[in-house]
Amino acid sequence: MELHLFVNGKEVTTSVPENRRALDFLRKDLGLKSVKEGCGEGECGACTILLDGKAVCSCLLFASDLAGRRVLTLESLGKEGHLHPIQQAFAETGAVQCGFCTPGMILSVKSLLDENPSPDDEAIKKALEGNLCRCTGYVKIIEAVKRAVAIIKSQGLMI
Repeated sequence: MELHLFVNGKEVTTSVPENRRALDFLRKDLGLKSVKEGCGEGECGACTILLDGKAVCSCLLFASDLAGRRVLTLESLGKEGHLHPIQQAFAETGAVQCGFCTPGMILSVKSLLDENPSPDDEAIKKALEGNLCRCTGYVKIIEAVKRAVAIIKSQGLMI
């Protein structure tokens, strides 16, 4: 099937088999290594992408579900040589340990902050519900979200 979509701001038109998972299309066909397979069941969040601004598990979608839509992956954040404020906050607070869950966490946080630029602890926890981290215990991750909010506000940035 012919597939037309926008990935990380670039227009993509390609052919894909009808039963191709979005995860495999993004990772294997387009080479976007931040999109990872953890569980293949939508439980861990390692395959999280932003689909039209909303955090979703790409392992639960077919490539055809992306048709005509806007997909963002971690590769789209930051500018050459500069981290995105959320990435910066994760690094500064030590919220990154093994790093496997980090791309999905950061995209879930971006989706949250795009919708709610001043989330409280409960909103942060709710936004992270679909992301599993076996290393950090989430304390540093929640600190990172608060730090990202502070960075964004101090720099007057729109994320």
